[in-house]
Amino acid sequence: MSPDLVQSLVAVAIIILVAFPVHEFSHALAAYRLGDSTARYQGRLTLNPIVHFDPLGGALLAVSAVVGGFFIGWAKPTPVNPYNLRGGRRSEAIVALAGPLSNFILAAIVAIPLRIILASPEMRLEVGSNDIAAFVFGVAETFVVINVLLMVFNLLPIPPLDGWHTLLALVNARTAYTLRQYEQYGFILILLLIITGAPFLRGLVVGIERFLLGI
Repeated sequence: MSPDLVQSLVAVAIIILVAFPVHEFSHALAAYRLGDSTARYQGRLTLNPIVHFDPLGGALLAVSAVVGGFFIGWAKPTPVNPYNLRGGRRSEAIVALAGPLSNFILAAIVAIPLRIILASPEMRLEVGSNDIAAFVFGVAETFVVINVLLMVFNLLPIPPLDGWHTLLALVNARTAYTLRQYEQYGFILILLLIITGAPFLRGLVVGIERFLLGI
């Protein structure tokens, strides 16, 4: 097993144990603060990774790391009752955006020490000459990439992604009703996007990653 593959698998494990729970917890917390206790009553207002783990989504993320090229996976969706939210439909957008925003924050936090290392030739040389340090650096960088990818992918206005729920919450009620008729095609649209739009998504993710790392 190559070092790069091991790095990817370790990063995937951290995503499942940390990033996925934080993403779903952020949805649950936003909903709870806005008046909906559905997730709390179902035990989802927690950072416990077991509660948020989706076997298929987790397995697919691991497989995508082995295959390489594109990471894709998900956690168990957080239940939200929009009728309980204060602030009307705009609150739905806040709840939907809370998850992708958490991924960006996680990526930014981990990117800070990496950015410092990359900005210093001496530290970069020291990390490169130490196998353990280089391995940890690689895992951290992959963690940043996956979180950025999760943010970008979830913000796409395609059902059932967070970007779709945000879009429905921001347009007028009649337009939202019309758009909901296309929700049945969500899986097909996502599949087509992965097949035809992967280069664009990869370029966008790389651009954000480079911005965070200062390179």
